[in-house]
Amino acid sequence: MIAPHSSSAPATAPATVAARTVTKAVVPAAGLGTRFLPATKATPKEMLPVVDKPAIQYVVEEAAAAGLDDVLMVTGRHKRAIEDHFDNAFELEQALAAKGDAVRLDAVRDPARLANIHHIRQGEPLGLGHAVLCARRHVGDQPFAVLLGDDLIDPRETLLSRMLDVRDRYAGSVVALMEVPPEQIHLYGCAAVTATGEEDVVRVTGLVEKPSRQDAPSAYAVIGRYVLDPAVFGVLERTAPGRGGEIQLTDALQELAAGGTVHGVVFDGLRYDTGDKADYLRTVVRLACDRDDLGPEFVAWLKEFVARLENGTDTARRRIAA
Repeated sequence: MIAPHSSSAPATAPATVAARTVTKAVVPAAGLGTRFLPATKATPKEMLPVVDKPAIQYVVEEAAAAGLDDVLMVTGRHKRAIEDHFDNAFELEQALAAKGDAVRLDAVRDPARLANIHHIRQGEPLGLGHAVLCARRHVGDQPFAVLLGDDLIDPRETLLSRMLDVRDRYAGSVVALMEVPPEQIHLYGCAAVTATGEEDVVRVTGLVEKPSRQDAPSAYAVIGRYVLDPAVFGVLERTAPGRGGEIQLTDALQELAAGGTVHGVVFDGLRYDTGDKADYLRTVVRLACDRDDLGPEFVAWLKEFVARLENGTDTARRRIAA
């Protein structure tokens, strides 16, 4: 059994982060957000709030914490709010400064200070592989990380730093893997793996995009963190549209895996899927409970709310809602 990586692993030392060979991150954010309509009719799904920050800010914070100070957002039409969020807001900042509201002023300024953030538009929603290919000119011939905006990794975890360590050791590309129940494997890309000499690291020998339960080569699902070798661009250029008529990153990684250049980090820490309504709600509740400023009061209310729900009366529901 492969031992997974989790938050029990020590955080990467600052000196190691400074010596990284990977400094760039790509964040695909061009999706239409159809699962959250009508909320996403005029608001990018990546800008939906998770407590008091948009989901995509957590992703950029994760990249910055791992030492990636150059972030490219691959967006689409009607995504201007993402660009505005990571820009300076002079009028708002001046108003907060005039009020002496230092706490909110820092919160407003923080997104623009996280990293050097760039934006490019995908043009057409042709799949994750195409979104990654859009980053080719910006990335050049350097290895780079890809962080999907729907996948939030708890800020206390060190998954991305661990993946960067594995890239530094083995070269090639690295994907994040989680073991999932057999009935859920059809929702993910799935990896065929063999063990290495490291407990939480595997060699990926094959990848299948959203296989049936019967066709899945393992229980290891690919989640939304990748560290990619620039060789992936050449493969993506000749990758034909696959499942759903889209250019799948999984298909390109399958070719690289056949050449023995893809490894996986097996992760069992805290991950939140904000692309699913139920998981989005669970994410908000979990992160709110973890907050020092909100948690104690919110947890007390939540316990009372659940107790009244279990009581089963409509009157109790109305009273607790008030």
